[in-house]
Amino acid sequence: MGGCHQVTNEIWADRVVCVIGLGTSGRACLEVLSTLGAKVCAIDSREEALDNCASDYPRSQFYQETQGNCEQLLDKIQPSLIVVSPGVSPRHPVFSWAQSHQVDLWGEVELAWQIQQTATLRQDTPWLTITGTNGKTTTVQMTRSILQAGGYEAQAVGNVGSPVVLAAANAKAQVLAVELSSFQLYTVKSLSALAAVCLNLDADHLDWHGSREAYVQAKARVYERTKVAALYNQQDCQTLQMVLDADVIAGCRAIGFTTGTPDIYQLGIVENMLVDRAYSPNPQKEAIALAGLGDFHYYQGEPGITVLQDALAAAGLTRAFGVKPEDVRDGIRAFKPEAHRRATVGNAAQVTWIDDSKATNTHAAAASLAGLPPASVVWIAGGDAKGQSFDQLVKDVAATLRGVVLIGEDRSALRTALSKYAPKVPVVEVSSHEDMMFSVVNEAVALSLPGDKVILAPACASWDQFANYSQRGQAFAKAVARLEG
Repeated sequence: MGGCHQVTNEIWADRVVCVIGLGTSGRACLEVLSTLGAKVCAIDSREEALDNCASDYPRSQFYQETQGNCEQLLDKIQPSLIVVSPGVSPRHPVFSWAQSHQVDLWGEVELAWQIQQTATLRQDTPWLTITGTNGKTTTVQMTRSILQAGGYEAQAVGNVGSPVVLAAANAKAQVLAVELSSFQLYTVKSLSALAAVCLNLDADHLDWHGSREAYVQAKARVYERTKVAALYNQQDCQTLQMVLDADVIAGCRAIGFTTGTPDIYQLGIVENMLVDRAYSPNPQKEAIALAGLGDFHYYQGEPGITVLQDALAAAGLTRAFGVKPEDVRDGIRAFKPEAHRRATVGNAAQVTWIDDSKATNTHAAAASLAGLPPASVVWIAGGDAKGQSFDQLVKDVAATLRGVVLIGEDRSALRTALSKYAPKVPVVEVSSHEDMMFSVVNEAVALSLPGDKVILAPACASWDQFANYSQRGQAFAKAVARLEG
């Protein structure tokens, strides 16, 4: 816990705090609050999660949520603060209870920010915050790579890696690169990032937020109270509108990024070089070279458009923090994306097999298939649709497709979109069974020709058939390895 209990403060000691949900985020909140001396209670519907935590935190109290008893439990606990896990829907009764009882309700991210301000020796640790429908994890990890190339103690936290509340309480990092989902942003109240970006925007998680407008509103919170730079994607005008509408700190600059030639106060690409006309001493006349396309070693010098947008966003965030141009180049050279993000996992049966299991929405799947030759891809798609429409996605990728293998418990929405907008593309459906993924890769071989790519970019969450997207990607990679064997 490092720095968090070196500072004496009365704000947390003996404060009654109720944590709702004991997943990774909730457990981290429980750990930090306990260390600070708060009286922590926790509510979860899962008996196993409660039992595990009860043995680790004997001083805390644990309650099981059953149908309709959450408000009675809160009446009994009488917390002065409620901390909800990111998965707790805004329609959960805890939200209305907190409002009617005038009790603060935060998520883990808000708690982390408040703890950094009140209970650590590094209250001024800057946050570089990143959201978007697609590309968040790549950007946050690229941001960390650039910061580390500059010699800074940097951590990538939030929706990726370590919970942000642990990093904030430990107070070891000089700067935090923070990935924020729309769920996490929904409960942010006072976070004030040094620099922030929304990479792109498309409808996602509508089942959780209730409407596209509510989803956009949650994403837009990333820009509120930003201090130095609010970065927007010049190729997604919705992100500029978010910046224009945001209530930022006086002096904060709006800075665009584009894979085309940048205007003044933008980052962009000129003659295969990433260049900076935003932080240049003379932006009217001079663009600073940051990195060449050949510096993207992991991508063999051929990064796609979405990777370039992510890199420009990471460059913009880190330049706001003060890294040198050569740090951007060195950070990009050293960068390796995480598993299940457009990773080549084999070359069996004369085709290239690509695992992009992390493409859990239509926007990410479209990016995965973008720019590939006509009729060159066998696409593996399907899963928990999360209320999405697939019409626009299928329209966008239809020309690229050689064939499609559908997975998932409910394949009807994708099947309908394919029959409507790609009627000539052969589609095979694979139902759930123990060796399902091996059937999937065999069907993909049957649909492919030598030189094709088979891409797992499901456009859906994995929860209907797998524990998470990682398990789905691992099953795919194992099946491909068996095929090669």
